[in-house]
Amino acid sequence: MRSNLSLLAFSIFALVACENGAAEDALQNHRLDAIGPYPSGVTTVILVDSNRTDAFTKELRTLVTEIWYPAADAAQNLPKNKFSDFIPGGINPEIEAAIQSSYKMPASEVDKMFSNDSVRNAPVREGKFPVVIFSHGNGGNRHQNTFWCDFLASHGYVIVSADHVGNASMTILNGKPITYQGTQRIASAVDRPKDMIFLLDEMMLFNKGADKRFAGKLLLDNVCASGMSFGAMTAENVVAMDSRFKSMIAMSGASLGRTNLTVPSLWMLGEEDRTIGSMGNALIRAHHAMHTGPSFLLELKEGGHYSFTDMFKINKTFGDGVGPGKRRETKEPFEYTSMEKTYEIVNSYSLAFLDVYAKGKKERLPFLQKNHWPNEVVLKISGTGEVRSAE
Repeated sequence: MRSNLSLLAFSIFALVACENGAAEDALQNHRLDAIGPYPSGVTTVILVDSNRTDAFTKELRTLVTEIWYPAADAAQNLPKNKFSDFIPGGINPEIEAAIQSSYKMPASEVDKMFSNDSVRNAPVREGKFPVVIFSHGNGGNRHQNTFWCDFLASHGYVIVSADHVGNASMTILNGKPITYQGTQRIASAVDRPKDMIFLLDEMMLFNKGADKRFAGKLLLDNVCASGMSFGAMTAENVVAMDSRFKSMIAMSGASLGRTNLTVPSLWMLGEEDRTIGSMGNALIRAHHAMHTGPSFLLELKEGGHYSFTDMFKINKTFGDGVGPGKRRETKEPFEYTSMEKTYEIVNSYSLAFLDVYAKGKKERLPFLQKNHWPNEVVLKISGTGEVRSAE
């Protein structure tokens, strides 16, 4: 469900730049669609919420969680993470069967198709980095947006994403696969914001030393809630529930209600979305329009629901945002915007938004206020508000 545009001159420079100073200077000056100056790392942690009972497993709510982060320079020459590395404890016959059912191919074939930029369990870079908490789509999973997570980590962000048990395509608990449960969708709507709040609570503990790799390295004053589809609804709900979330990025989805009208928000939708359709897109546009705080709406003219995922990497003819499709209204055949262009657009605007509202870089605001891809994008801006400075 994942672009790597890198200027040659910058790449050469980044290889010889020192760990913090020169790389940070490069971060300030190069294009927003280029991979960042830092290697990216990824790790899996298992987090247990002792205050909640899971509606499906009837045991303590357990979140298999992925964390992407800026890695030390030593990670530059290490092997990249594989799809199968996302499976805690490795693949047994039962898990292999679940992967085959979900992806229509064995894990070994998914490994061949899948690509990403992160190094598993690479050393965490020295420094302090803002946190983004991501919620996956209905039937998606915690690693459905590696194109986005890898990219943001290379620019100095920590991204935290958990499987919402029972609503994820597959979650591995104690070596057993728990696949998507359609009966759990209502329960998941309740659990998902609580999951995001719990993840933020855990990151606060990590920052205090509960996980020494991240001790003192997390900036938690301007946390962003983000998500795709059902996850976008989750992000919108959680910013209304917990004031620690200071901004929101919502891809191809929205909540039925909207109560936090001031939180800085970046919305994204595909005009040819066949999953949420015209009514879903109308809801997103309405929420953007009613916002009184800073709000940016990015519409991909030739985008669909899965434009904002790694699906390009797994099935290049999936449709609804990936490969060939038919227009929702006229049924006319057409091609959705390519993976490379889509990821370039989504990553660039996401980075500019986070740089402004998580890092306090006011100089990024003009980028957010301009349509840099008029052939592919409709950009709308509403609301006013001051940029908060990150500490």
